[in-house]
Amino acid sequence: MSSKVNCFIPYQDEVQVKETVKGLKENSSVSKIYLLSVNPEAKPLEGCEIVHVESMKCTPAMRKIAERSDAEFTLIYTKESTLELGMFALERMVKLAGDSSAAMVYSDHYQVIDGKRSACPVITYQSGSLRDDFNFGSVLLYRASALKDAVSRMQTDYKFASLYDLRLKVSQKGELVHINEYLYTEVEQDTRKSGEKIFDYVDPKNRGVQIEMEAACTEHLKEIGGYLEPKFKHIEFSENNFEYEASVIIPVYNRIKTVKDAIASVLKQKTSFKFNLIVIDNHSTDGTFEAIEEFAGDQRLIHLVPERNDLGIGGCWNAGVHHPKCGKFAVQLDSDDIYSDENTLQKVVDSFYAQNCAMVVGTYMMTNFNMEMIAPGIIDHKEWTPENGRNNALRINGLGAPRAFYTPVLREIKVPNTSYGEDYALGLNISREYQIGRIYDVLYHCRRWDGNSDAALDIVKMNAHNTYKDRIRTWELQARISLNKNKR
Repeated sequence: MSSKVNCFIPYQDEVQVKETVKGLKENSSVSKIYLLSVNPEAKPLEGCEIVHVESMKCTPAMRKIAERSDAEFTLIYTKESTLELGMFALERMVKLAGDSSAAMVYSDHYQVIDGKRSACPVITYQSGSLRDDFNFGSVLLYRASALKDAVSRMQTDYKFASLYDLRLKVSQKGELVHINEYLYTEVEQDTRKSGEKIFDYVDPKNRGVQIEMEAACTEHLKEIGGYLEPKFKHIEFSENNFEYEASVIIPVYNRIKTVKDAIASVLKQKTSFKFNLIVIDNHSTDGTFEAIEEFAGDQRLIHLVPERNDLGIGGCWNAGVHHPKCGKFAVQLDSDDIYSDENTLQKVVDSFYAQNCAMVVGTYMMTNFNMEMIAPGIIDHKEWTPENGRNNALRINGLGAPRAFYTPVLREIKVPNTSYGEDYALGLNISREYQIGRIYDVLYHCRRWDGNSDAALDIVKMNAHNTYKDRIRTWELQARISLNKNKR
Protein backbone atom coordinates (compact mmCIF):
# COMPACT_ATOMS: atom_id res chain seq x y z
CA MET A 1 0.00 0.00 0.00
CA SER A 2 1.37 3.45 -0.91
CA SER A 3 1.80 6.14 1.72
CA LYS A 4 -1.65 7.64 2.28
CA VAL A 5 -1.68 9.03 5.82
CA ASN A 6 -0.22 12.07 7.53
CA CYS A 7 -0.13 11.63 11.32
CA PHE A 8 -0.44 14.37 13.93
CA ILE A 9 0.69 13.44 17.44
CA PRO A 10 0.72 15.49 20.69
CA TYR A 11 4.36 16.00 21.72
CA GLN A 12 5.79 16.71 25.17
CA ASP A 13 9.17 15.01 24.96
CA GLU A 14 10.94 12.13 23.25
CA VAL A 15 10.13 9.61 25.98
CA GLN A 16 6.41 10.33 25.67
CA VAL A 17 6.19 9.77 21.89
CA LYS A 18 9.08 7.38 21.21
CA GLU A 19 7.07 4.15 21.03
CA THR A 20 4.13 5.78 19.24
CA VAL A 21 6.40 7.26 16.57
CA LYS A 22 8.31 4.00 16.20
CA GLY A 23 5.11 2.11 15.46
CA LEU A 24 3.97 4.68 12.92
CA LYS A 25 7.33 4.72 11.13
CA GLU A 26 7.12 0.98 10.65
CA ASN A 27 3.80 1.35 8.83
CA SER A 28 4.12 1.69 5.06
CA SER A 29 0.86 3.64 4.78
CA VAL A 30 2.27 6.55 6.82
CA SER A 31 3.57 9.43 4.74
CA LYS A 32 4.61 12.03 7.33
CA ILE A 33 4.59 12.34 11.10
CA TYR A 34 4.00 15.74 12.70
CA LEU A 35 4.60 16.39 16.38
CA LEU A 36 2.23 19.00 17.86
CA SER A 37 4.09 20.83 20.60
CA VAL A 38 3.24 23.75 22.87
CA ASN A 39 6.94 24.11 23.69
CA PRO A 40 8.69 26.54 21.30
CA GLU A 41 12.05 24.99 22.30
CA ALA A 42 11.00 21.45 21.41
CA LYS A 43 13.46 19.48 19.29
CA PRO A 44 12.11 17.18 16.57
CA LEU A 45 12.67 13.45 16.48
CA GLU A 46 14.38 12.01 13.45
CA GLY A 47 11.94 11.66 10.60
CA CYS A 48 9.33 13.90 12.25
CA GLU A 49 8.44 17.56 11.89
CA ILE A 50 7.57 19.85 14.80
CA VAL A 51 4.40 21.93 14.54
CA HIS A 52 4.18 24.58 17.24
CA VAL A 53 0.65 25.08 18.59
CA GLU A 54 -0.90 26.88 21.54
CA SER A 55 -2.83 23.70 22.34
CA MET A 56 -4.36 20.68 20.62
CA LYS A 57 -7.79 22.15 21.27
CA CYS A 58 -7.45 25.55 19.60
CA THR A 59 -8.60 26.55 16.12
CA PRO A 60 -5.14 27.73 14.92
CA ALA A 61 -3.89 24.18 15.58
CA MET A 62 -6.60 22.81 13.28
CA ARG A 63 -5.54 25.26 10.58
CA LYS A 64 -1.94 24.13 10.85
CA ILE A 65 -3.03 20.50 10.58
CA ALA A 66 -5.15 21.32 7.52
CA GLU A 67 -2.27 23.15 5.83
CA ARG A 68 -0.07 20.05 6.15
CA SER A 69 -2.73 17.50 5.20
CA ASP A 70 -1.43 16.75 1.70
CA ALA A 71 -1.93 12.97 1.83
CA GLU A 72 -5.28 11.29 1.21
CA PHE A 73 -5.96 10.82 4.93
CA THR A 74 -5.11 12.65 8.15
CA LEU A 75 -4.70 10.81 11.44
CA ILE A 76 -5.12 12.85 14.61
CA TYR A 77 -4.14 11.17 17.86
CA THR A 78 -5.66 13.00 20.81
CA LYS A 79 -3.81 11.50 23.79
CA GLU A 80 -0.34 12.06 25.16
CA SER A 81 0.08 8.45 26.25
CA THR A 82 1.52 5.67 24.08
CA LEU A 83 -0.47 4.47 21.09
CA GLU A 84 -0.05 0.90 19.88
CA LEU A 85 -1.71 0.16 16.55
CA GLY A 86 -2.95 -3.38 15.96
CA MET A 87 -1.69 -5.57 13.14
CA PHE A 88 -2.61 -3.88 9.82
CA ALA A 89 -4.96 -1.62 11.79
CA LEU A 90 -4.15 1.58 9.93
CA GLU A 91 -4.44 -0.21 6.62
CA ARG A 92 -7.85 -1.47 7.72
CA MET A 93 -9.02 2.02 8.66
CA VAL A 94 -7.82 3.42 5.33
CA LYS A 95 -9.53 0.63 3.39
CA LEU A 96 -12.86 1.03 5.16
CA ALA A 97 -12.70 4.80 4.85
CA GLY A 98 -12.28 4.31 1.12
CA ASP A 99 -14.93 1.62 0.80
CA SER A 100 -17.52 3.64 2.73
CA SER A 101 -16.52 7.06 1.35
CA ALA A 102 -16.42 8.18 4.99
CA ALA A 103 -15.35 11.66 5.97
CA MET A 104 -13.91 10.22 9.19
CA VAL A 105 -13.55 6.75 10.70
CA TYR A 106 -12.99 5.69 14.29
CA SER A 107 -12.93 2.29 15.95
CA ASP A 108 -13.32 0.15 19.00
CA HIS A 109 -10.04 -0.30 20.84
CA TYR A 110 -8.35 -1.55 23.96
CA GLN A 111 -7.45 0.51 27.02
CA VAL A 112 -4.65 -0.11 29.47
CA ILE A 113 -5.60 1.02 32.97
CA ASP A 114 -3.13 0.40 35.79
CA GLY A 115 -1.30 -2.09 33.60
CA LYS A 116 -4.41 -4.13 32.74
CA ARG A 117 -5.76 -4.23 29.20
CA SER A 118 -9.53 -4.25 28.67
CA ALA A 119 -11.90 -3.89 25.74
CA CYS A 120 -13.28 -0.41 25.08
CA PRO A 121 -16.09 -0.51 22.52
CA VAL A 122 -17.49 2.82 21.35
CA ILE A 123 -20.86 3.62 19.80
CA THR A 124 -22.11 4.57 16.36
CA TYR A 125 -22.40 8.25 15.54
CA GLN A 126 -25.85 9.67 14.78
CA SER A 127 -26.97 13.11 13.63
CA GLY A 128 -28.07 13.63 17.23
CA SER A 129 -24.67 12.68 18.67
CA LEU A 130 -24.10 16.31 19.52
CA ARG A 131 -22.45 15.80 22.90
CA ASP A 132 -19.04 17.46 22.91
CA ASP A 133 -17.81 14.54 25.03
CA PHE A 134 -18.85 11.88 22.51
CA ASN A 135 -16.24 9.12 22.82
CA PHE A 136 -14.60 8.39 19.48
CA GLY A 137 -11.51 6.96 21.12
CA SER A 138 -8.17 8.67 20.59
CA VAL A 139 -7.48 7.77 16.94
CA LEU A 140 -9.42 9.84 14.41
CA LEU A 141 -8.77 9.17 10.72
CA TYR A 142 -10.14 11.97 8.55
CA ARG A 143 -10.34 12.11 4.79
CA ALA A 144 -7.99 15.05 4.23
CA SER A 145 -10.30 16.77 1.75
CA ALA A 146 -13.15 16.68 4.28
CA LEU A 147 -10.91 17.99 7.04
CA LYS A 148 -9.57 20.83 4.91
CA ASP A 149 -13.08 21.80 3.79
CA ALA A 150 -14.34 21.81 7.38
CA VAL A 151 -11.44 23.94 8.60
CA SER A 152 -12.00 26.41 5.76
CA ARG A 153 -15.54 26.91 7.09
CA MET A 154 -14.49 27.61 10.69
CA GLN A 155 -15.82 31.05 11.56
CA THR A 156 -14.62 31.36 15.16
CA ASP A 157 -11.21 30.93 16.77
CA TYR A 158 -11.72 28.68 19.79
CA LYS A 159 -9.31 27.93 22.60
CA PHE A 160 -11.02 24.68 23.61
CA ALA A 161 -13.69 23.71 21.09
CA SER A 162 -11.81 23.28 17.80
CA LEU A 163 -11.90 19.47 17.66
CA TYR A 164 -15.63 19.63 18.45
CA ASP A 165 -16.13 22.31 15.81
CA LEU A 166 -14.17 20.19 13.34
CA ARG A 167 -16.25 17.04 13.69
CA LEU A 168 -19.53 18.99 13.59
CA LYS A 169 -18.52 20.64 10.33
CA VAL A 170 -17.19 17.40 8.88
CA SER A 171 -20.48 15.67 9.77
CA GLN A 172 -22.45 18.27 7.81
CA LYS A 173 -21.10 16.97 4.51
CA GLY A 174 -19.95 13.41 5.20
CA GLU A 175 -20.35 10.36 7.40
CA LEU A 176 -18.48 9.62 10.61
CA VAL A 177 -18.13 5.85 10.44
CA HIS A 178 -17.69 3.54 13.41
CA ILE A 179 -15.56 0.46 12.77
CA ASN A 180 -16.72 -2.31 15.10
CA GLU A 181 -13.25 -3.80 15.38
CA TYR A 182 -10.54 -3.44 18.04
CA LEU A 183 -7.79 -1.73 16.07
CA TYR A 184 -5.45 -0.17 18.63
CA THR A 185 -4.47 0.05 22.28
CA GLU A 186 -4.28 3.29 24.24
CA VAL A 187 -3.28 4.04 27.81
CA GLU A 188 -6.18 5.51 29.82
CA GLN A 189 -5.20 7.81 32.68
CA ASP A 190 -8.69 8.93 33.77
CA THR A 191 -9.64 6.05 36.07
CA ARG A 192 -12.66 7.65 37.75
CA LYS A 193 -15.96 5.78 37.98
CA SER A 194 -18.71 6.58 35.49
CA GLY A 195 -20.74 8.32 38.20
CA GLU A 196 -17.89 10.76 38.77
CA LYS A 197 -17.23 11.55 35.11
CA ILE A 198 -20.82 12.37 34.14
CA PHE A 199 -20.77 15.73 35.93
CA ASP A 200 -17.64 17.11 34.23
CA TYR A 201 -19.68 19.27 31.87
CA VAL A 202 -21.35 21.14 34.74
CA ASP A 203 -18.26 21.52 36.91
CA PRO A 204 -17.86 25.29 37.48
CA LYS A 205 -14.16 25.11 36.64
CA ASN A 206 -15.11 24.00 33.11
CA ARG A 207 -17.49 26.89 32.48
CA GLY A 208 -15.22 28.63 29.93
CA VAL A 209 -14.96 25.41 27.96
CA GLN A 210 -18.72 24.91 28.00
CA ILE A 211 -19.40 28.42 26.68
CA GLU A 212 -17.23 27.68 23.65
CA MET A 213 -18.84 24.28 23.10
CA GLU A 214 -22.28 25.91 23.21
CA ALA A 215 -21.22 28.47 20.60
CA ALA A 216 -19.91 25.76 18.28
CA CYS A 217 -23.06 23.66 18.66
CA THR A 218 -25.37 26.64 18.13
CA GLU A 219 -23.53 27.55 14.94
CA HIS A 220 -23.88 23.95 13.75
CA LEU A 221 -27.62 23.90 14.47
CA LYS A 222 -28.08 27.10 12.47
CA GLU A 223 -26.16 25.62 9.55
CA ILE A 224 -28.25 22.41 9.44
CA GLY A 225 -31.63 24.04 10.11
CA GLY A 226 -32.11 22.77 13.64
CA TYR A 227 -31.80 26.07 15.54
CA LEU A 228 -34.87 27.44 17.33
CA GLU A 229 -35.30 31.14 18.04
CA PRO A 230 -36.28 32.16 21.60
CA LYS A 231 -40.01 32.39 20.84
CA PHE A 232 -42.34 30.33 23.01
CA LYS A 233 -45.99 29.42 23.36
CA HIS A 234 -47.89 31.30 26.05
CA ILE A 235 -49.66 29.22 28.72
CA GLU A 236 -52.95 30.16 30.39
CA PHE A 237 -52.69 28.32 33.71
CA SER A 238 -56.30 29.12 34.61
CA GLU A 239 -57.70 27.01 31.77
CA ASN A 240 -57.65 23.74 33.72
CA ASN A 241 -59.28 22.85 37.04
CA PHE A 242 -57.26 20.78 39.50
CA GLU A 243 -58.08 19.81 43.05
CA TYR A 244 -54.40 20.15 43.95
CA GLU A 245 -52.05 22.86 42.83
CA ALA A 246 -49.05 20.52 42.88
CA SER A 247 -48.16 16.87 43.25
CA VAL A 248 -44.72 15.54 44.08
CA ILE A 249 -44.06 12.32 42.15
CA ILE A 250 -41.70 9.68 43.58
CA PRO A 251 -41.22 6.47 41.60
CA VAL A 252 -39.44 3.92 43.78
CA TYR A 253 -38.12 0.38 43.65
CA ASN A 254 -36.15 -1.16 46.53
CA ARG A 255 -34.93 2.00 48.23
CA ILE A 256 -35.45 1.04 51.85
CA LYS A 257 -32.35 3.02 52.85
CA THR A 258 -33.54 6.34 51.46
CA VAL A 259 -37.26 6.45 50.69
CA LYS A 260 -38.36 7.58 54.15
CA ASP A 261 -36.00 10.57 53.99
CA ALA A 262 -37.42 11.51 50.61
CA ILE A 263 -41.05 11.27 51.77
CA ALA A 264 -40.38 13.23 54.95
CA SER A 265 -38.75 16.05 52.97
CA VAL A 266 -41.94 16.40 50.93
CA LEU A 267 -44.44 16.24 53.76
CA LYS A 268 -42.67 19.02 55.66
CA GLN A 269 -43.08 21.47 52.76
CA LYS A 270 -44.72 24.79 53.64
CA THR A 271 -46.92 26.18 50.88
CA SER A 272 -49.74 28.64 50.30
CA PHE A 273 -51.57 26.03 48.22
CA LYS A 274 -52.88 22.50 48.45
CA PHE A 275 -50.44 19.74 47.43
CA ASN A 276 -50.08 15.99 47.71
CA LEU A 277 -47.46 13.29 47.29
CA ILE A 278 -47.86 10.38 44.86
CA VAL A 279 -45.46 7.52 45.50
CA ILE A 280 -45.43 4.82 42.83
CA ASP A 281 -43.91 1.70 44.39
CA ASN A 282 -42.86 -0.50 41.47
CA HIS A 283 -43.28 -3.82 43.33
CA SER A 284 -40.43 -3.40 45.82
CA THR A 285 -39.25 -6.49 47.69
CA ASP A 286 -36.90 -5.06 50.32
CA GLY A 287 -39.35 -3.47 52.78
CA THR A 288 -39.85 -0.25 50.81
CA PHE A 289 -43.62 -0.87 50.68
CA GLU A 290 -43.84 -1.12 54.46
CA ALA A 291 -41.65 1.96 54.88
CA ILE A 292 -44.01 4.00 52.72
CA GLU A 293 -47.01 2.73 54.67
CA GLU A 294 -45.53 4.23 57.84
CA PHE A 295 -46.72 7.60 56.44
CA ALA A 296 -50.23 6.34 55.59
CA GLY A 297 -51.74 8.48 58.33
CA ASP A 298 -50.99 11.61 56.29
CA GLN A 299 -53.89 12.08 53.85
CA ARG A 300 -51.61 13.91 51.42
CA LEU A 301 -49.84 10.63 50.64
CA ILE A 302 -51.11 8.51 47.74
CA HIS A 303 -49.34 5.14 47.67
CA LEU A 304 -49.71 3.39 44.32
CA VAL A 305 -48.59 -0.11 43.39
CA PRO A 306 -49.12 -0.50 39.62
CA GLU A 307 -51.08 -3.47 38.35
CA ARG A 308 -48.61 -3.69 35.48
CA ASN A 309 -45.21 -5.35 35.80
CA ASP A 310 -43.60 -3.74 32.75
CA LEU A 311 -43.10 -0.18 33.97
CA GLY A 312 -39.80 1.62 34.09
CA ILE A 313 -39.30 4.93 35.86
CA GLY A 314 -41.05 6.72 33.00
CA GLY A 315 -44.00 4.35 33.17
CA CYS A 316 -44.32 4.99 36.89
CA TRP A 317 -44.33 8.70 36.17
CA ASN A 318 -47.18 8.19 33.70
CA ALA A 319 -49.12 6.31 36.38
CA GLY A 320 -48.67 9.21 38.78
CA VAL A 321 -49.31 12.03 36.33
CA HIS A 322 -52.48 10.44 34.96
CA HIS A 323 -53.84 9.74 38.43
CA PRO A 324 -57.06 11.77 38.95
CA LYS A 325 -55.57 13.35 42.10
CA CYS A 326 -52.47 14.64 40.34
CA GLY A 327 -52.09 18.37 40.71
CA LYS A 328 -51.67 21.13 38.14
CA PHE A 329 -47.89 20.88 38.48
CA ALA A 330 -46.03 17.56 38.78
CA VAL A 331 -42.76 17.93 40.68
CA GLN A 332 -39.95 15.37 40.64
CA LEU A 333 -38.17 13.83 43.59
CA ASP A 334 -35.99 10.74 43.24
CA SER A 335 -36.28 8.19 46.01
CA ASP A 336 -32.55 8.62 46.75
CA ASP A 337 -32.74 12.34 47.34
CA ILE A 338 -34.38 15.06 49.43
CA TYR A 339 -35.53 18.65 49.07
CA SER A 340 -33.07 21.07 50.65
CA ASP A 341 -35.64 22.82 52.86
CA GLU A 342 -39.37 23.29 53.40
CA ASN A 343 -39.68 26.07 50.77
CA THR A 344 -38.75 24.08 47.67
CA LEU A 345 -42.27 23.32 46.45
CA GLN A 346 -43.44 26.90 46.87
CA LYS A 347 -40.48 28.23 44.87
CA VAL A 348 -41.11 25.76 42.07
CA VAL A 349 -44.79 26.59 41.70
CA ASP A 350 -44.15 30.33 41.91
CA SER A 351 -41.65 29.99 39.06
CA PHE A 352 -44.23 28.51 36.69
CA TYR A 353 -46.35 31.64 36.98
CA ALA A 354 -43.50 34.13 37.08
CA GLN A 355 -41.74 32.70 34.01
CA ASN A 356 -44.77 31.35 32.13
CA CYS A 357 -43.14 28.00 31.46
CA ALA A 358 -44.24 24.41 30.94
CA MET A 359 -41.27 23.02 32.83
CA VAL A 360 -39.04 24.24 35.67
CA VAL A 361 -35.47 23.13 36.32
CA GLY A 362 -33.89 23.78 39.70
CA THR A 363 -30.41 23.78 41.18
CA TYR A 364 -29.05 20.96 43.30
CA MET A 365 -26.10 20.09 45.49
CA MET A 366 -24.13 16.87 45.23
CA THR A 367 -23.83 15.09 48.56
CA ASN A 368 -22.71 11.79 49.97
CA PHE A 369 -25.15 9.46 51.72
CA ASN A 370 -24.89 11.57 54.90
CA MET A 371 -25.89 14.75 53.04
CA GLU A 372 -22.38 16.21 53.17
CA MET A 373 -21.41 18.17 50.06
CA ILE A 374 -19.04 16.42 47.64
CA ALA A 375 -17.41 17.50 44.37
CA PRO A 376 -18.40 19.12 42.10
CA GLY A 377 -20.69 20.72 44.69
CA ILE A 378 -23.55 22.92 43.48
CA ILE A 379 -24.89 22.14 40.00
CA ASP A 380 -26.83 25.07 38.58
CA HIS A 381 -27.02 24.16 34.87
CA LYS A 382 -26.45 27.71 33.69
CA GLU A 383 -26.62 26.44 30.13
CA TRP A 384 -30.44 26.51 30.42
CA THR A 385 -30.67 30.17 29.41
CA PRO A 386 -33.94 31.67 28.12
CA GLU A 387 -32.10 32.83 24.99
CA ASN A 388 -30.43 29.58 23.96
CA GLY A 389 -31.26 26.85 26.47
CA ARG A 390 -33.37 24.71 24.19
CA ASN A 391 -30.65 24.69 21.52
CA ASN A 392 -27.89 23.99 24.01
CA ALA A 393 -30.01 21.19 25.48
CA LEU A 394 -29.14 19.13 22.40
CA ARG A 395 -25.47 19.25 23.42
CA ILE A 396 -25.59 18.66 27.16
CA ASN A 397 -26.22 15.32 28.82
CA GLY A 398 -28.70 16.25 31.56
CA LEU A 399 -31.24 18.76 32.75
CA GLY A 400 -30.69 19.57 36.40
CA ALA A 401 -32.97 18.89 39.35
CA PRO A 402 -35.55 19.05 40.63
CA ARG A 403 -37.62 19.03 37.46
CA ALA A 404 -41.25 20.01 37.43
CA PHE A 405 -43.89 19.99 34.70
CA TYR A 406 -47.19 21.62 33.85
CA THR A 407 -49.39 18.54 34.07
CA PRO A 408 -51.63 19.13 30.99
CA VAL A 409 -48.55 19.35 28.76
CA LEU A 410 -47.00 16.28 30.36
CA ARG A 411 -50.21 14.30 29.99
CA GLU A 412 -50.29 15.18 26.31
CA ILE A 413 -46.64 14.29 25.59
CA LYS A 414 -46.42 11.32 27.98
CA VAL A 415 -43.23 10.03 29.53
CA PRO A 416 -41.13 7.40 27.69
CA ASN A 417 -41.39 4.11 29.57
CA THR A 418 -37.68 3.78 30.27
CA SER A 419 -35.55 3.95 33.39
CA TYR A 420 -32.87 6.17 31.89
CA GLY A 421 -33.11 9.36 29.86
CA GLU A 422 -36.88 9.76 30.18
CA ASP A 423 -36.50 13.16 31.84
CA TYR A 424 -34.08 14.31 29.17
CA ALA A 425 -36.49 13.28 26.42
CA LEU A 426 -39.22 15.31 28.10
CA GLY A 427 -37.04 18.38 28.44
CA LEU A 428 -36.12 18.35 24.76
CA ASN A 429 -39.68 17.74 23.65
CA ILE A 430 -41.23 20.38 25.88
CA SER A 431 -38.56 22.98 25.07
CA ARG A 432 -39.35 22.68 21.35
CA GLU A 433 -42.39 24.89 21.96
CA TYR A 434 -42.38 26.08 25.57
CA GLN A 435 -40.09 28.04 27.83
CA ILE A 436 -38.08 26.15 30.45
CA GLY A 437 -38.09 28.04 33.76
CA ARG A 438 -34.99 28.22 35.93
CA ILE A 439 -34.37 28.47 39.67
CA TYR A 440 -30.84 29.11 40.86
CA ASP A 441 -31.45 28.53 44.56
CA VAL A 442 -30.33 25.11 45.79
CA LEU A 443 -33.59 23.17 46.03
CA TYR A 444 -32.38 19.63 46.12
CA HIS A 445 -29.73 17.38 47.65
CA CYS A 446 -28.62 14.73 45.17
CA ARG A 447 -27.12 11.78 47.02
CA ARG A 448 -24.28 9.80 45.47
CA TRP A 449 -23.68 6.39 46.96
CA ASP A 450 -22.82 2.86 45.88
CA GLY A 451 -26.47 1.96 45.50
CA ASN A 452 -27.15 4.70 42.92
CA SER A 453 -28.22 3.43 39.54
CA ASP A 454 -25.42 5.30 37.74
CA ALA A 455 -22.70 5.30 40.39
CA ALA A 456 -20.34 2.91 38.59
CA LEU A 457 -21.66 1.58 35.31
CA ASP A 458 -19.67 -0.78 33.13
CA ILE A 459 -18.85 0.33 29.59
CA VAL A 460 -21.58 -1.77 27.98
CA LYS A 461 -24.26 -0.11 30.12
CA MET A 462 -22.76 3.33 29.59
CA ASN A 463 -22.76 2.78 25.84
CA ALA A 464 -26.39 1.68 25.94
CA HIS A 465 -27.34 4.80 27.88
CA ASN A 466 -25.40 7.09 25.56
CA THR A 467 -26.83 5.43 22.46
CA TYR A 468 -30.34 5.99 23.76
CA LYS A 469 -29.73 9.63 24.60
CA ASP A 470 -28.16 10.19 21.18
CA ARG A 471 -31.25 8.59 19.67
CA ILE A 472 -33.45 10.98 21.65
CA ARG A 473 -31.41 13.89 20.31
CA THR A 474 -31.65 12.56 16.76
CA TRP A 475 -35.45 12.36 16.91
CA GLU A 476 -35.67 15.83 18.44
CA LEU A 477 -33.26 17.31 15.90
CA GLN A 478 -35.29 15.80 13.05
CA ALA A 479 -38.48 17.26 14.55
CA ARG A 480 -36.93 20.71 14.86
CA ILE A 481 -35.57 20.70 11.32
CA SER A 482 -39.03 19.70 10.07
CA LEU A 483 -40.65 22.40 12.20
CA ASN A 484 -38.39 25.06 10.71
CA LYS A 485 -39.06 23.85 7.17
CA ASN A 486 -42.80 24.06 7.71
CA LYS A 487 -42.48 27.66 8.91
CA ARG A 488 -41.00 28.78 5.60
